[in-house]
Amino acid sequence: MKKIQKVLNRLKVRISESSFYSTRGAYGEALVELGKENQNVVVLDAEVANSTFENEFQKRFPDRFFEMFIAEENMMSVALGLSKIGYIPFLSTFASFLTQTFDQVRMAQYSQVSKSGSGSLNIVGSHSGVSIGADGPSQMGLEDIAMFRSILNSVVFYPADAVSAKKLTKLMAANKGIFYLRLTRNKTPIIYSENERFKMGGSKIFKLKTKNEKLKILIIAAGITVHEALKAQKELIEEGIDALVLDCYSVKPLDEKTIIKLTEEYKNIIVVEDHYPYGGIGEAISSLLVNNLQQRITNFVHLCVRKIPCSGLTEELLRYEEIDSEAIIKSVRKILL
Repeated sequence: MKKIQKVLNRLKVRISESSFYSTRGAYGEALVELGKENQNVVVLDAEVANSTFENEFQKRFPDRFFEMFIAEENMMSVALGLSKIGYIPFLSTFASFLTQTFDQVRMAQYSQVSKSGSGSLNIVGSHSGVSIGADGPSQMGLEDIAMFRSILNSVVFYPADAVSAKKLTKLMAANKGIFYLRLTRNKTPIIYSENERFKMGGSKIFKLKTKNEKLKILIIAAGITVHEALKAQKELIEEGIDALVLDCYSVKPLDEKTIIKLTEEYKNIIVVEDHYPYGGIGEAISSLLVNNLQQRITNFVHLCVRKIPCSGLTEELLRYEEIDSEAIIKSVRKILL
């Protein structure tokens, strides 16, 4: 507990220095802290350590850092082997490059990762979604959530800020199974305090008070779109619309109890995500609603990446794909008509 508190204290200092920090940067810091705490933590890279911030671990623990070069499939297989002999491997690359490793990930589940060794295979995809901006569509991971959700007993996390990214990284190391952590390239606002707790199957409600309730609407988001949802929430509240934002940081498993409870009051739902429509958060939520709440929902809107993206500024691409705050507000106004 003392070690964890020290980590949180250091994170608190960083937050006070800047209210914007990237989730990939927080991931790099978490790896260093884990490396100090546990000699079995090892890190594997595919020649992007300076982008994923795994190079911070490399500087401190070069003997536990493995450069696998641009051979992501091999990196996945080696990480599985290390897990089976007692190590706690973290491997990362751009989310778009992980798609070619699906065969190795698929076979990892049959190797029963949680049954022997460390029981942990921790996969991290950075630079996800169109929000990476100018790097262009070849670098944008837009299928990764679907891929990792399809693994039977996998866990998928998608943090919105540095605090959640750091704590979810630690949570992965402390548990068994196949984990996927989706990270964002850009620096984003800090929205959580160092006292916030995160768990598998968890979520966080952001609520603002409004006097005149014209409409009740639930906005479900994760990662980069949480910030767009919070922007939209402020404007909608001023218009007398009770807009509740749910940060679905645990994409799999979902916080089903919370979502079901919220839809007893909020029957208009907007899901917004930086991912293709198939296999992502929207489909996960809609499946839950169909199976449990089909008769209760009045409106269901799924905002996601539906056009082939291009290169541009983050704000331009979020606007182009209609997954920004403006698109959320526009969807709410359509429901009001």
